[in-house]
Amino acid sequence: MTVFTSSDRVQEVLRHSLRPSTRPPADVISLASGEPDFATPEHIRTAHAAAVEAGATHYAAWNGAPDLREALARQAGGPGRPGRAADHVLVAHGGSGALAAAILACVDPGDRVVIPVPTYSLYADLVRMAGGEPVLVPQRDDLHLDLDAVAAAAPGARMVAICNPCNPTGVVYSAEELEGLRDIAERHGLLVLADEAYDQIVYDPRRFTSVLDVPGLAERVLYVQTFSKTYAMTGWRIGYLVAPPDVVAAAAVVHTRMAGPLNTAVQHAALAALTGPQEPVRRMLDEYRARRELVMRLLDGVPGTRLRAPDGTFYAFVGHGPRLTSVQVAANARERGVAIRPGSEFGGEGSVRLSFATDRETLTRGLLILRGMFEDMATV
Repeated sequence: MTVFTSSDRVQEVLRHSLRPSTRPPADVISLASGEPDFATPEHIRTAHAAAVEAGATHYAAWNGAPDLREALARQAGGPGRPGRAADHVLVAHGGSGALAAAILACVDPGDRVVIPVPTYSLYADLVRMAGGEPVLVPQRDDLHLDLDAVAAAAPGARMVAICNPCNPTGVVYSAEELEGLRDIAERHGLLVLADEAYDQIVYDPRRFTSVLDVPGLAERVLYVQTFSKTYAMTGWRIGYLVAPPDVVAAAAVVHTRMAGPLNTAVQHAALAALTGPQEPVRRMLDEYRARRELVMRLLDGVPGTRLRAPDGTFYAFVGHGPRLTSVQVAANARERGVAIRPGSEFGGEGSVRLSFATDRETLTRGLLILRGMFEDMATV
């Protein structure tokens, strides 16, 4: 009998990426999941239903519906940015699908990809799956980019990958940091993969600068975006890639072979999200801001912990003492009834990530439990 096994690359990805479920039992408060608790705005749901009734039930174009790609290109090529056309855009199965298509299209076996950590773990997993080598570069103590470390790792590399605003730290990189990254990329011929999934979840007075607004990056940037976070559309699974046309064409081949074209009616909903009223987005941001203040009020200053107010996202990255690993701290929290994520999952040992993408009553109960846990840890 023939026994089929995964390739060595896939096995390595599995070793790095198999983790506890983000959906704990009902009696556990989940502050682990990166999923907004809001319903998708009504006008988006209505557009989807209308599209289905109108017959949008057949295959879509393999690289995305033309009207959606054109709208996304117009947005990506907005005021002060280089112009972009529909052939700069690939519509994908979520931001994850866009990331996979971009990395698998551009990274060959043996290629090195520089990844400042802590950051979203999928980048390294996909690089490994492509046969590449993730080069994990620690960020500064304040969790901003260590440009000297990036520059030291850059010679001979193929790409640098960043998440901005950053999951899990909540840091928003400054325009000066991104310009420094551009200079490194130009000097060493790097592609710049930028995941900006949380770009609409940024708190005053911090200002957000997109890589699309940085002069000199247009021909080397692979911009990945999703409707999941901004519009509370996680379950709809729609994201996109903006990149030079040759990269988009290669990524589209990968994406089509893996998944085929995206759900037709969902693309109508995405177009409604993009072009319709944005007030629901502002209301969600206001609520995230209130939850952020709640996190800081209940956890800031707890002995034995470190916590900087997140500039963006709906995550707080809480540093803890060295006596326990982040996996052990997350396990202790779960025993007390709260699910959080160990920082080691993101390349940030010594910290844990909690999400405040849940209602304030649930969040308060979870934070009080975590506060008690951290206080107990400090007395041992």
